[in-house]
Amino acid sequence: MHNRWRILIVIIFIYLPVSLDATVLYVVAPILSVQLQATHNELLWIMDIYPLVMASLLIPMGTLGDRLGFKKLAVYGSAIFGVASLAAAFAWTPALLICARALLAAGAAMIVPATLAAVRKNFPNEKERNMALGIWTTIGTGGALAGPVVGGILLNSFYWGSVFLINIPVVLFVLFLLHKVVPNDKSSGHQSVNLSQSLLLMSALLLLIYSAKSLVHHDNSAIMSTYIFLTGAVLLGCFIVLQIVSRSRLIDTGLISQRNIIAGVVLAMTSMITLVGFELVISQELQFVHRFTPVQAGLYVMPLMLSCCLAGPLAGHLISRFGIKMVAVAGLAVSALSLYVLAGVDFVNHSWTAWAWMSLLGAGDTVALMASSSAIMTAAPVNKASSAGSIEGMSYELGTGLGITIFGSVIAGVYSSTVRLPDNLPPALSGPAGASFSEAIEVSRHLDEATRDTLLKAASSAFMHSHSITLESASLILTMLMILTFFIFEQGKAVSRD
Repeated sequence: MHNRWRILIVIIFIYLPVSLDATVLYVVAPILSVQLQATHNELLWIMDIYPLVMASLLIPMGTLGDRLGFKKLAVYGSAIFGVASLAAAFAWTPALLICARALLAAGAAMIVPATLAAVRKNFPNEKERNMALGIWTTIGTGGALAGPVVGGILLNSFYWGSVFLINIPVVLFVLFLLHKVVPNDKSSGHQSVNLSQSLLLMSALLLLIYSAKSLVHHDNSAIMSTYIFLTGAVLLGCFIVLQIVSRSRLIDTGLISQRNIIAGVVLAMTSMITLVGFELVISQELQFVHRFTPVQAGLYVMPLMLSCCLAGPLAGHLISRFGIKMVAVAGLAVSALSLYVLAGVDFVNHSWTAWAWMSLLGAGDTVALMASSSAIMTAAPVNKASSAGSIEGMSYELGTGLGITIFGSVIAGVYSSTVRLPDNLPPALSGPAGASFSEAIEVSRHLDEATRDTLLKAASSAFMHSHSITLESASLILTMLMILTFFIFEQGKAVSRD
């Protein structure tokens, strides 16, 4: 086996825990609310802090990787990830778990650009690089989709902290492999690492997403939510101004000025929003409406995961043969059609139909993600491979965080506006029951049998309607993106810029 393929195996082991941790808490959140007595806002931060902090730190960590070399960056990132996993597993308060998840994100933000830089530097041949990027994409999407299944299986036998403890042996094995298999790589010491602008971006993103969720879920008053949103918008505006006027910019304008890199970023972000958002929707429906257990719900989406895993390497061949543009457009077309059909499918009575279209959705979205990876990494010069990888990784993580926010907010908004609560429901319970399905279930436990059945039927109907509206809207967005992609991507195959 050639050394570069052994390095790719190491990359897979490094990246897998990072992708799993993005979604592993989907099935753990209800347990955290009981065992850690976490409030709704605390659960929100526990879930979202990982992708949002990671997205904000990826660019400066990518620059750091260009200075240190990808091997050192991978070693440091893996060590931090292991320590943070141990801290998260034994956190006894929501605040400690939030801090541990933020530290996890810092380690992950170092790992992602390191793995992509390793691919860029060890696979100079475009055809082989596309194959390697296809495998990398498969690990990212497959790991994120497998997170709830892994979490559900562990929760059947162990306590909730086990979802973090499984990272420890993997990290130790990775550090051993990095020492034995991966050679030292050249680095350049002239790039500056701008953490202040990264922290500014992080603050803006956290405030904007928190304000949106708190407004939909009525965690704060409308005035307070608006104030938080405006504060985040001002900070984001300051960040954009700094990227224009500052001599030391966080984002490499030479990279983002290239058409294929811009198109790749938008494509990656939207594809991840779709994948993560769909998994959130179907997980909630299967558990709330159809009473599936977390493990059953995770296993139900197995065809989606398998198609993602199989489509990644295949996408590399397709790009080498047909070019980035055609593969990206085809992947988006398949994904948009799949979402439109799934919006009207009965997941219980027509499970085979659902699995077939879920498989097509996974394949189409993975192909589109692979096209974005190839576009970004091929257009980037070798000496800026870590920076380009961090830009792509930021797109992935922003897509993950926004997928939870957008899909969750749309579902909650449509649900609250369409649910028809029982007339005899006490006023004190009407607010929570009309806010979300999960709160309606909690309210139903305090009602007589007849009122409880009426409420749950109304909540199920409203949730199913919100499910359809959300998936149809996502299908429309992907269709528009497909048209935009056709005109933005440069014609033909991307040319490697060595």
